[in-house]
Amino acid sequence: MIVYEYPFNERIRTLLRLEDLYEKFSFFVQQSHPLQHHVALSTMFEMLEVAGRADLKSDLLQELERQKQTLLGFRSNPNVETGRLDAILEEIDQGSAALMAAQGKTGQHIRDNEWLMSIRGRTIIPGGACEFDLPSYHAWQQRSAEERLGDISNWFAPLAPLFNVIGIVLRLLRQSGRPTRITAQAGSYQQMLQGKVYQMLRLNIDESLRAIPEISANKYMLWVRFTTQDGDMKPKPYEGDVPFDLTLCNL
Repeated sequence: MIVYEYPFNERIRTLLRLEDLYEKFSFFVQQSHPLQHHVALSTMFEMLEVAGRADLKSDLLQELERQKQTLLGFRSNPNVETGRLDAILEEIDQGSAALMAAQGKTGQHIRDNEWLMSIRGRTIIPGGACEFDLPSYHAWQQRSAEERLGDISNWFAPLAPLFNVIGIVLRLLRQSGRPTRITAQAGSYQQMLQGKVYQMLRLNIDESLRAIPEISANKYMLWVRFTTQDGDMKPKPYEGDVPFDLTLCNL
């Protein structure tokens, strides 16, 4: 099954972009080749661009507090597993405390590092990080993989609480909805949302169908149109019926 996610607002779109960057960063930083560590460092610079919103940290803290109060209301419900609920609440408390303890603007420690900023300035230029442009960076790349990993881990460490909280919020959001089995007749599906507010849509589809969803949604209507690809990867309308699982999520 392939999972497609569609954000209904700019805040969730930002969180999904940061999550995607963090997944790429986590993969490449654990590799050993200098070029892989270059990708990890470039991805960290991209994180700074996306996370530059001044209100992102406060938004996340407010969301965690709101979720905490909602979850506390389930304590009296006999159908709720107390141990699991307490574990989630503890994770929220720890995530909030760590994020609150992070001082200053997100990534300011990187912006204050002139050497890293010199690399960042060159990486936005195609081929700009060559050894003749940045000899000190080339020298750093020749260090052992363990040294490079240690440096990158130290540079990323102040950002870790932010990404931990993003993971908590998105996990709670994904778990908030229940999947519904739907069939798109002739590759198209519409659903009236009647003004009900959702934050994210999740669509699960069998990979073997080779159907690609194009999603458009607002608070009134959801429209999913499926396409497929021909030999030169050019999209064309999917002509058959498409079964899929639809989950509408809202915290």
